[in-house]
Order: sequence, then C-alpha cells, then structure tokens
Amino acid sequence: MLVLGIETSCDETGVAVYDSDRGLLAHALHSQVKLHDPYGGVVPELASRDHIRRLLPLVRDVFSRAGIGARDLDGVAFTQGPGLAGALLTGAAVASSLALGVGIAAIGVHHLEGHLLSPLLEENAPPFPFVALLVSGGHTQLMRVSGVGKYEMLGETLDDAAGEAFDKTAKLLGLGYPGGPALAKLAERGRADRFELPRPMLDSLEKHGDLNFSFSGLKTAVVTLVRQRTLDEQTRADLAAAFQEAVADVLVAKSRAAIARTGLDRLIVAGGVGANLRLRALLDSAAARERFRVFYPAMEFCTDNGAMIALAGCLRLKAGKTGAPSGGFTVMPRWDLASVAA
Repeated sequence: MLVLGIETSCDETGVAVYDSDRGLLAHALHSQVKLHDPYGGVVPELASRDHIRRLLPLVRDVFSRAGIGARDLDGVAFTQGPGLAGALLTGAAVASSLALGVGIAAIGVHHLEGHLLSPLLEENAPPFPFVALLVSGGHTQLMRVSGVGKYEMLGETLDDAAGEAFDKTAKLLGLGYPGGPALAKLAERGRADRFELPRPMLDSLEKHGDLNFSFSGLKTAVVTLVRQRTLDEQTRADLAAAFQEAVADVLVAKSRAAIARTGLDRLIVAGGVGANLRLRALLDSAAARERFRVFYPAMEFCTDNGAMIALAGCLRLKAGKTGAPSGGFTVMPRWDLASVAA
C-alpha cells in the first residue's frame, strides 16, 4: 500500500508518502510560526490561506523526492478533524480531488489517531497492545490501544490540556509564540524548587485511582505568583522550571498508574508536549525503576506532520477502515476519538 498523507488541521502544512513495505519514503512540513507570531497565536483565516498557498507545491516536492506519481498511490489520507474548519477544508479538498481524479480511496483520519500511532514510524516500534499518553495543545489523554481503531479511554483532561497550560503560562511570563517550547527553554535556567506549585488531581489518583487531568488550577497558581512579585529574569526562569516540573510530575504519575492498572509494559508518548525533555527524562527514569518501556516518535514527528497521517491512513486502508464518517469535503472540527474506535 502506498499512501499520501496530508495534514492541515492548524498551523502546519504537512505532506508525506508512506509505503506499507518500505516505510516513510518522503515528507515535508511548512510551519506557520512566523506568520502567527505577531498576533500571539493562530489566526484561523491566515492559517487557511497559507495552507492553500503551500499545499500543492509540497505535494509535488514529496512526489519528486519519493520518486512516484499520483497514479502510483493506493490512497490519499487527510486530517478530517478535529481542528480549524477552514484549514481542514483545504486538506480535505485537495485530498478528495486527487483521489477522485486518480480513482483511489480518500481516507479521513482523526488528528489524534495520527499522533497516537506516530511512534510506529520508528524502527523500534512497539507492538500492540500498549498504553498511550497523548499530550498536545488541545488534548491530554491516556488510552489503552489494542490495535488500529481499538482505543479505550482511561483518563482525559477536564479543562486546560497540558500544552494549552504551557502556552498560557508562557504568555504570563512574557514569552513568544509558540509558548511551550519557549517556556521549556527558559526552564533550563531555572530552579524548580524555588516555588511550590500544586500537582492537580494527584490526590484523586491516590484516593480513587482517577486518571483524569486538570491543569487550570496550576495555571491559576502561576497567575497568583506573577501578581505578587516583580518578574526579573531569574524569577521568570524559576517559575518556568517549577511549572514544567509540576506538569511533568502529574503526567508521569498518571502514566505509571495506567501501566499498573492495565498490566501492560509498554507506554507510548505522542503529541507536541511529548517533545519536552524534562518529561522524557522523568518517564525514562520511572520506566527503568518499574520495568516498563517508553516509546517516543522522533522529535520532528511530535508536532503536527503529514507522516503520521500517511501512516494512519495506510493502516486503516489495509484494515479496510476508511475512518471517514462521510465522503466529499466533509470535515469534523469537533470529533471525539471514541467515535472512530472499532
């Protein structure tokens, strides 16, 4: 199976070609960070227009580097949701038009399923089943994954996701867009033990085994500290380090509990926050102590990308699961991952 993957859910235009026998053949990514930086966040209309400008040249580039043409494809996978409606429509329109023109399948892929399966792009890919920790700007979830489309929710965020909390805290500290990576960089110069910040919902884990997440209270605690003091450079770094440590502690504790509850010994970590080096260090340390294994996608595949969509589309095509609730140009700006589970 040879599948083209197109990702346009937000502010990255990603394109890739994945072969079921040879793996990832080529991929390309255009980031809109510079476009949105002056506004401090993503402007949906600007994002959609930039996807329109970038997408077809990226498709041609990937075809050239993979040494294939459109008629060599068995399917075209695209992010059908969730995401920004206009941005999603751009990818859906190109994918559906190309598939119709060539006479092949157009495969709608859930954005989070792409992240969920992204560690399978690596040579050292984990076999099913495994526990998955998805940590991105809009979602923080723990799932038991038994196969493609076989997902059991163990816990999810009740308010701010981890990535969203990173971005909002970065803004409080006067950092630029995107906030998460900027905060992590600032935290490298900070002392995490200078400020005592809450670890939200760890008490409910200890008392009731609750695997859900909540980061709004942690963000509020940072707001209180910021209002109480003058933010010199060292204070900003110390706050960043303390915040990062609190988020990582919660994610690690809940992941360890999910491993214990399921009886599995494999954890995959995906999504933009999965690139955080402090989180990776704490997870690796816990895995070494408690004898489970942790798998990560390559750094370039932690954020949104076409490779994960091409892979997910290929796996769904092989399994006879298109993943698309309806055809044509339909997109799903809001789409619960549970609805795509087998």
